[in-house]
Amino acid sequence: MQKDAYTLILEAIEQGDYRPGDRLVESDLAERFGVSRTPVREALQRLETQSMLARDGRSLIVASLDHNQLAELYVVRAELEGLAARLAAKHASPEEVRVLTEMVEEDRAHLGNPEALSRANKRFHKQIHLASHNRHLVSQLDLVHRSMALLATTSLAAEGRGTAALDEHAAIVAAIAAGDGEGAASALKAHISKAFETRLKLDAGAARRERDG
Repeated sequence: MQKDAYTLILEAIEQGDYRPGDRLVESDLAERFGVSRTPVREALQRLETQSMLARDGRSLIVASLDHNQLAELYVVRAELEGLAARLAAKHASPEEVRVLTEMVEEDRAHLGNPEALSRANKRFHKQIHLASHNRHLVSQLDLVHRSMALLATTSLAAEGRGTAALDEHAAIVAAIAAGDGEGAASALKAHISKAFETRLKLDAGAARRERDG
């Protein structure tokens, strides 16, 4: 199935081809994706209404999240992901649990490669969302993770974070496999909390280097 302009631009942002602050030019996008300018214009308007893009004078740029927006995003993410884990512990099939278990083991091959680990991390979390067997929750989490694309770097780039994150993934899966809804929700919320803490430290370090540099 051919992807529309909206999906193509959104995927490019999610993949890091366009990062916060980058200017999106209608004609350039039309040429890159081989589509006419009208659907590109409509896609840009849609992304702007979703706060994925922001105005900079007459130009549209990829939006960035300030500290408060980042904190709000992680609060909502922790609650929704915790709910997904709780429901997954109740509704996940044996096959879905096996897939999650295999993901944790296979993802260890990506340690030392933050970009690959970040992609694997997204797949893992998406699998938990699907295992909740609640389409409305999956839809809301898709929106949350779309906003996560506005973060210029992955917290998995922090030293030691990749190994710790996969250990946390293993604990989440163990609770889901045991049918322990509260344990799964607690483990996933703790995982998101550590990711947020790591990101705050990364952002503080970047701000310090910018100030001192």
